[in-house]
Amino acid sequence: MFEKLKAVIEEKLNAEGTEITESTRFKEDLDADSLDLFEMVMALEDAFGIEIPSEDLEGLLTVGDVVRYLEDKGVEAD
Repeated sequence: MFEKLKAVIEEKLNAEGTEITESTRFKEDLDADSLDLFEMVMALEDAFGIEIPSEDLEGLLTVGDVVRYLEDKGVEAD
């Protein structure tokens, strides 16, 4: 799951070649603005076949937050 998530992040946030770990913060470490984050969420929804409600987004500050969110929603690692 992490590698698939990382690929989406790299593509949507133009972060190729950036070291991405579970502690990587979207805004602070990857310089993502709100439009970048919106596009990334849309890509995550497509990639993982889920819907992420807007009220859940404020808790997703790091890559690890997204991993745990996906696991909590029952998304299978592939």
